[in-house]
Amino acid sequence: MQSAGQWALYILLPKTCFACSADLAFQEAGPLCKECLPQIKRPGPLICRRCGTLLPDGGAYCFNCRGSKTKQFKCSVIRSAYVFGPQVRALIHAFKYQGYCFLADYLGTCMAQEFARYEELSGVDWVMPVPLHPKKLRARGYNQSQLLAQAFCRNSGLVLHTSGLIRRVDTRSQAQLNRKERLQNMADAFEAGPEVKGKRILLIDDVATTGATLEGCALALKRAGARQVMAFTLAREP
Repeated sequence: MQSAGQWALYILLPKTCFACSADLAFQEAGPLCKECLPQIKRPGPLICRRCGTLLPDGGAYCFNCRGSKTKQFKCSVIRSAYVFGPQVRALIHAFKYQGYCFLADYLGTCMAQEFARYEELSGVDWVMPVPLHPKKLRARGYNQSQLLAQAFCRNSGLVLHTSGLIRRVDTRSQAQLNRKERLQNMADAFEAGPEVKGKRILLIDDVATTGATLEGCALALKRAGARQVMAFTLAREP
């Protein structure tokens, strides 16, 4: 009876691929079709040792992280599960802007699976999501980074801590800002509590572009005494 009910629901409301909108087969779990799923790419093997940006021409560090510039950053390592290609972009936009919160379980589970590839992220004490400003949280209704972090921790066995970092400034959109402006925009946007002192923190966010938001969080955490701050995101801009 249950199977018959599920079939009837599928006939009335067929599932479609979030990337290409093709109909999914009845037994196909989704959220992507069998043509779109294999097109998702992982970063590497050539990435910056600090920020994880893709290095098509090789090398150890990108231009922004090479030499003595590495020491100026408070977020010591940034890694990502996937490249921000069309398929991943479609999933993130549906999850972040269209209210498909159920995708958090799928995406967070995928992150936990990919996390095992990065030995440099080991030894974490706490996992902390990048916080939203209360105004934006009220407007959206949920923090996508926190939902990702919850699913990630359930599948990785790491400890989630959500009360030690807040966003105290409702910053302007990063979309039209250059890299330097993004870093300045986030420099004093966050505040961390004393409980982070001595902890090794792993930040969780949806997308890493310039790393400015992660750096802003790391700056606040280091000021509060965190021992080390690293980051792991669902996707990395190419």
